Amino acid sequence: MTAVKKKQRPIKRRIAAYVRKYLTIFIGAFFTAIGLEEFLIPNHVIDGGVVGLSIMGSVITDLPFTVFLILLNIPFLYLGYKQIGKSFAVTTIVAILCLSFWSEVFEPIPNVTEDVFLAVIFGGIIDGIGVGLIMRAGGSLDGTEIVAIIADRRTVFSVGEIVMFMNLFILSGAGFLFGWDKAMYSLIAYFVIAKMIDVVLKGIDESYAVMIVTSEHKKISEALLHRLGRGVTMLHGAGGFSGIDKEILYSVVTRLELRKLKEVVLEEDPNAFLTINAVSDIVGGRVRKKAIH
Repeated sequence: MTAVKKKQRPIKRRIAAYVRKYLTIFIGAFFTAIGLEEFLIPNHVIDGGVVGLSIMGSVITDLPFTVFLILLNIPFLYLGYKQIGKSFAVTTIVAILCLSFWSEVFEPIPNVTEDVFLAVIFGGIIDGIGVGLIMRAGGSLDGTEIVAIIADRRTVFSVGEIVMFMNLFILSGAGFLFGWDKAMYSLIAYFVIAKMIDVVLKGIDESYAVMIVTSEHKKISEALLHRLGRGVTMLHGAGGFSGIDKEILYSVVTRLELRKLKEVVLEEDPNAFLTINAVSDIVGGRVRKKAIH
């Protein structure tokens, strides 16, 4: 029985992970649809990528937004399946179908506001939260990101630069279709959405990984534990030129704790060398938080 239970645990964890993943996508699509159908689309403000193209296609032809969202994403999904993997393609298909469902639900409901500026700000925030949740679950609504990931492997440009370049053409199309004032509003919405995606993916209070090269590793590790409530991992190293053995301390802190960490480290060792890098996500291994003093 014990062996059977041990075998069942990974299966249960995997099922729970899938449930969390697709529930997150479903909720993310819900928020995205609200941002689009209740704020952006009725005010002729577009997002970038395939979503933006779908909005413009819907206005030109009077066909539902969801028709273009599905049709325009088909070739990109094929590319994603071939070049990135089956899991990504399946997750993206689910995300697109969920957004299509929620868009059909919210499309008949009257829009919240006709003030374009309010629609840009609040629609961008809600849309960005939804897209961020979908991306956090490993999916995507934007086929242009798939093209950018593939092109990144074959060009000197980054994914972000390629996406921005393609979106400049899409937003320019909004200028010809809706007028240049709406194109400028769309650009603002694009940046609001991008910022909210970052907030969802990284968190409001960003975390930072800190590496500390010091000869006072015991004092600093104790001080960080007692004064900051953060544990450290000790790595063994040596100076490349001097060959002298040194201990390297590794810890993860929030943005609000970063200043205090520097203060504590330099109090204990004024000659300590620190490197600080932003962390996009953390899984497990966190020390229970204590008050800073």
